[in-house]
Amino acid sequence: MPSDPRLKKLLITITFYGMAMAFLESAVVVYLREIYYPNGFDFPMVPMSNRIAITEILREASTMVMLISVAYMAGTTLLRRFAWFIFCFAVWDIFYYVFLKLLIGWPSSFLTWDILFLIPVVWTGPVIAPILLSLTMIGMALIILTGRISSKVRSHWLVLLGAFVLFLSFIWDFSGYMLDRYSISEIFKPGVSRLAIGQYVPYRFNWWFFITGELMVLAGIFLAFHNPNKIENEV
Repeated sequence: MPSDPRLKKLLITITFYGMAMAFLESAVVVYLREIYYPNGFDFPMVPMSNRIAITEILREASTMVMLISVAYMAGTTLLRRFAWFIFCFAVWDIFYYVFLKLLIGWPSSFLTWDILFLIPVVWTGPVIAPILLSLTMIGMALIILTGRISSKVRSHWLVLLGAFVLFLSFIWDFSGYMLDRYSISEIFKPGVSRLAIGQYVPYRFNWWFFITGELMVLAGIFLAFHNPNKIENEV
């Protein structure tokens, strides 16, 4: 636990904020599954109306606004605001699954597949993948917030590249499904993506991309990590 009293208070406050966000989202999912999946959630997904689908996308966008707003208020520099963003995001993501497990007993295992995100395209994967990534994000955030990242080391490009590879791992299966069944011109037609979601059954998560992306992010953090006694308030 950090020794800075203000940082301790912020960590506790934002942790509870992320947990509250997680419960709100899990509650929405409980309501949706009660309506659309009374016998339990499974793939392929039940088609939603345009109104519900648009509402879901806007809800996800709103959560990003909430996270960015809290990070902006908590941080004093761009780097620290980024750290608070990924910290709160990770707490929210982990406790989303914790609350779903407590409320409806889902997921049945860490390898259960889930629709993770809809922006800018559909993200899918076994729930263990976002949980592992969230733990990495919490570790990275704490390293930044406790002043153990050197701004003189340009390893952020390695972190950004790793993040992009991780993004590819989450969209790989659904994107491959789309490209197998539709031409590029068809993919962007209105309603095609929603129709595809209603027929899609997850097949294979790209663990090679996920592990590679994780290792790149961890390598970038390791290279930028240094002794806090040598820091001159860089962040």
